[in-house]
Amino acid sequence: MTKSIVCLQHLSSGQQEMIRAAAPDYTLTLGDSRNPDLELLSGAEIIIGWGKGIRDTVLRQDSPLRWVQAWSAGVEKLPLEALKEREILLTNASGVHAEPITAVILSFMLMFTRNMHTAIRNQQSRRWHSDGQESELTGKTVVIAGTGAIGSETARIAKAFRMKTIGVSRSGRPVENFDQVLTTGELKHSVREADFVINTLPLTDETRGLFDAEIFSACKQGAYYINIGRGVTTHTDDLIAALNSGQLAGAGLDVFETEPLPEDHPLWGMEQVIMTPHCAGVTDRYADRVVDIFVENMKAYLESGKPSRNLVDYSRQY
Repeated sequence: MTKSIVCLQHLSSGQQEMIRAAAPDYTLTLGDSRNPDLELLSGAEIIIGWGKGIRDTVLRQDSPLRWVQAWSAGVEKLPLEALKEREILLTNASGVHAEPITAVILSFMLMFTRNMHTAIRNQQSRRWHSDGQESELTGKTVVIAGTGAIGSETARIAKAFRMKTIGVSRSGRPVENFDQVLTTGELKHSVREADFVINTLPLTDETRGLFDAEIFSACKQGAYYINIGRGVTTHTDDLIAALNSGQLAGAGLDVFETEPLPEDHPLWGMEQVIMTPHCAGVTDRYADRVVDIFVENMKAYLESGKPSRNLVDYSRQY
């Protein structure tokens, strides 16, 4: 009996051929995450992506499903407990976003240090003005919460600007391009010397609401906060209060507690805030990178029965 791979995302002909070459004994069928074919999915051993309404079909007791390759780095929207109970292997797309998201983080940092966000507003109003407060990244300290692919790439580029890099992770293990790595329990201590605090954390029970009034009040006066991780890791009201008081000089935000951000939300009108609509990880190279991960994992799966890259630890939720 032919084994089945169903991909719920669009793939180019070249990307399809890469998967078929890596899994010659499997059929590859494309589906639609917005309108999934449940009959097709009911026979899938491997699913690439996920779709609403497929849970009961693919996680039934006699389902042949053995492995899900998520299309995103975050997996909090998937039924993790049910997948764990069925002992389904789950891999994510961690690493796909490192280059484009690092570019967004550095864009925020450069805009704030060079006051480019105010320059754009001045241009729109035909106003020739500088308040003389422009600065630079050289010699500044950046604290990056999350030392995975995005955090590590950000630290690498920050080093090119001769910045001091401090990482914060669950383990506190040393990571290349970080001058120092502290544990999550030391986050409050770490932000005291930061000119920029970067949040790249996934959403887990431990990170939910982690950045709150206590953390923001511990920040150096005039620091900048950047969040490209998950919106729910930040108490928005506490962030706004820190911005209004001047404790924080500004914020670069790609993610929010509520998305889309309501039109009447106060963040829209704050001139010290730069926002992007949860698109920091968007890139025309996204699918290529996910397919590269999947093909590498497929080879390991055929050899050992388990993917080798980005295997999600259900106990950690990432």
